[in-house]
Amino acid sequence: MKSVRSRPLKNPHAEAALFRGRALQGFAMIAAGMLLLCGWYFRLQVLQHDQYSSRAEANRIKQRPIVPARGLILDRNGKVLADNMQAWRLEITADDVPDMKDTLARLGRIIPLSEDDLATYDKLRRATHGVRAVPLKFALSEAEVARFAINRHLFPGVDVAPYLTRRYPYGELFAHVIGYVGRVDADDVARMGADSPYAVISQIGKSGLERYYEERLRGEVGYEKVETNVEGRALRVLGRVPAKPGSDLNLSIDADLQRTMVEAFGDYDGAAVAVDPRNGEILAMVSLPSFDPNLFINGISHADYDALLANISKPLFNRVLIGGTLPGSTIKPFVALAGLESGVRKDTDRVLSTGEFHIPGQKRGYRDAEAGGAGWVDLRRSIALSVNTYYYKLAMDMGIARFDDYMRRYGFGEKTGVDLTGESVGVVPSPEWKRKRFKQDWYLGETIISGIGQGYWVVTPLQLAQGVAELADNGLRHRLHLVRSTRDGFAAPWQPLPQPAGIAIATNQDHLSAVRDGMIAVTQIGTAHAIGANAPYLIAGKTGTAQRVGRKGNISLDPKALPVSLRHQSLFIAYAPANAPTIAIAVVVEHGGYGATAAAPIARTVLDAWLLKRTPEQVAAELAQEKPNVQAMPDEDAADGEEPAAPSSVHSPPPADPPRQGPSP
Repeated sequence: MKSVRSRPLKNPHAEAALFRGRALQGFAMIAAGMLLLCGWYFRLQVLQHDQYSSRAEANRIKQRPIVPARGLILDRNGKVLADNMQAWRLEITADDVPDMKDTLARLGRIIPLSEDDLATYDKLRRATHGVRAVPLKFALSEAEVARFAINRHLFPGVDVAPYLTRRYPYGELFAHVIGYVGRVDADDVARMGADSPYAVISQIGKSGLERYYEERLRGEVGYEKVETNVEGRALRVLGRVPAKPGSDLNLSIDADLQRTMVEAFGDYDGAAVAVDPRNGEILAMVSLPSFDPNLFINGISHADYDALLANISKPLFNRVLIGGTLPGSTIKPFVALAGLESGVRKDTDRVLSTGEFHIPGQKRGYRDAEAGGAGWVDLRRSIALSVNTYYYKLAMDMGIARFDDYMRRYGFGEKTGVDLTGESVGVVPSPEWKRKRFKQDWYLGETIISGIGQGYWVVTPLQLAQGVAELADNGLRHRLHLVRSTRDGFAAPWQPLPQPAGIAIATNQDHLSAVRDGMIAVTQIGTAHAIGANAPYLIAGKTGTAQRVGRKGNISLDPKALPVSLRHQSLFIAYAPANAPTIAIAVVVEHGGYGATAAAPIARTVLDAWLLKRTPEQVAAELAQEKPNVQAMPDEDAADGEEPAAPSSVHSPPPADPPRQGPSP
């Protein structure tokens, strides 16, 4: 028989006590947790309220920069030469992107991204703060904007933003005047500073007026406070500090005259500048060939840029601003004036031209343009017929030191001060320059050929234009400039841009009158009589030929029979009407031949357009007709068969090889 085990009796009092103990422990733990939580809330809500309130506000409200509209650029008659148009760009805020490499790869499947886009973005991103949106691609198409909008939720930190992009309605016509804007790059950011408010702009002036007047044109950046949701999308604008648009520029340039000047060049390369001699305003300025500045606005492609670089005519080179050429006989009016002002010559003094000039004691001859010479000539006739002998002897009698001093007084060897960046100073021949450049002594023969604009001379078309304007305005030199006035807003009045007072280059008006008489004779009986014979107004001018090769012996070379690369540079300076000038012009035609046959007709076309109010259409129609056979007296400036070769083009540097003793380098 099995025994039955007895069970212990329950103790309800002990169990109740145990439960109460455990309950009290749990309650104590809960109370402690509540106290800790309350303390944490107190710390957040009271002790650190300001700190976390600011952070929360920053997450909800973002400050977004407002890029100002770039100022407009207009010609003297109000025609818009540079304006703005709305476009869309793709931009990325690096700090909001979890995986940049993956994001860019997936973006490329929605919006095509070139290697240039990616490389430029990477450089710019590294130069800026990660909290700032950096453009990746500009000028998105409507289809690209739509594709991204559908997939935007897949790309945190990436957005499509509107912006104003530059536009140049006249394309190539003003490329070397207005210049162009381009994408802001890492160098621009470094120059402005990553914390600069202007580091948010996407385009900046790279050349021309766009670069020179960058600070005026870009305006002042504004900001707006935007409330965003958790995805970063803008919900509403809470406040705004408006941007201040850039100032508008009113130029002295006349768009119609600019087009006429280009038409007049035809197929020639070269440069020309037309100015108002009374105040230094530039009326037209071309460098040919040109290029389309619109290619550069949002970043030029490698293919387009390589095509421009491969063009042997160098369309990107600004021949007017930094191009250099020998002045040839266009320097003779200034040498003549220097002779009078220095007291070395009187306007009635005569010199015998026999066809060849000799330095006393030397057998080497320096030739005149006309075989057999021009006989006895005074100052006026020497200018009209471009008689080299007169200027050989004058330069020798003045001496190179005095010659150099007077040429600098007339503005050669110095910047004109035009409102463009990068202007060249050229070269005025001097022993100091030669010693510094070649470490060689100066020879008398080099002084001789300097008198006819050969040798070490290098002048820019701007310097020639300023020089002839000085003669036109009775010896007063004005600063050449392109901008007449500015305004701060469409409704604001135009404010003239102050210019420095003119500088007198001569002490005696009779001396200027004698030189001016000689220049009038150039177009009446002299080397450019063909363009002055039928003119309804009086033209004062001077032809010039900067030779690539000289004649051998007694044989004069026909420049048109030479290869293009060896043809002479054709130059012409002029002003009109000669009795009350309102326009002065300098023309340089690369490889054009004689100054009278290539450069002078171009100048006449421009003078007609300005003085006779010819439209570009009328000028084009006239140029399309068969041109008359222009015959003019040659204005060769060669010293002899071995005279110094001119630069191969208007943009070539000074001679690279040192000259030999005597007249030829």
